[in-house]
Amino acid sequence: MSPKLRVFVISLVIVLPLDQATKQWIVEKIHYADRIEIIPGLFDLTHVRNAGGAFSFFADGPHEQRMVFFIGTTLIAIVLLLVFYRNLESEEVLPATALGVVLGGALGNLTDRLRYGEVVDFLDVHLWGGYTWPTFNVADSAIVIGVTLLVLEIFLNREKEEGNQDGNTDPSGPSDTPDSSSDSPAAANSTL
Repeated sequence: MSPKLRVFVISLVIVLPLDQATKQWIVEKIHYADRIEIIPGLFDLTHVRNAGGAFSFFADGPHEQRMVFFIGTTLIAIVLLLVFYRNLESEEVLPATALGVVLGGALGNLTDRLRYGEVVDFLDVHLWGGYTWPTFNVADSAIVIGVTLLVLEIFLNREKEEGNQDGNTDPSGPSDTPDSSSDSPAAANSTL
């Protein structure tokens, strides 16, 4: 098993069951719209349902159109994630981990839509000034973490490429072996 496949599968196998288990626990233990205060003024568990997308996008649309839209876009996203994964080199573990985490989150929310017709959300974070962040779930968190890892990977690769463009084209770094041109007086003066 290649390193990229190993981390991809591990990420997926952690995120998807964790997402579904936490949602099942919420559905069984907390009545709809009830709230359990965990950290006063900061964090609650709240059983809510989101018929729409992020920030309740398209939540008021007709049920059939919502289902077609969200299931269709999720399936397209899953295909794109698998295409990106397939194009990774076998040693690219950070992007493979990120893609596995995002896929786990996408499958978790897709499972909710197929099962309930909406997504179960329950993590309720209160911010400054009485503002409460829109309630979310483990799948949403996984998608954000995975996308953050992908962005981090892009920046890390950009720094590597910029470092290589500064005159060092060998990714292993500068060589300690002298080259034959350093024997000339001009070369010796240029190194001083």
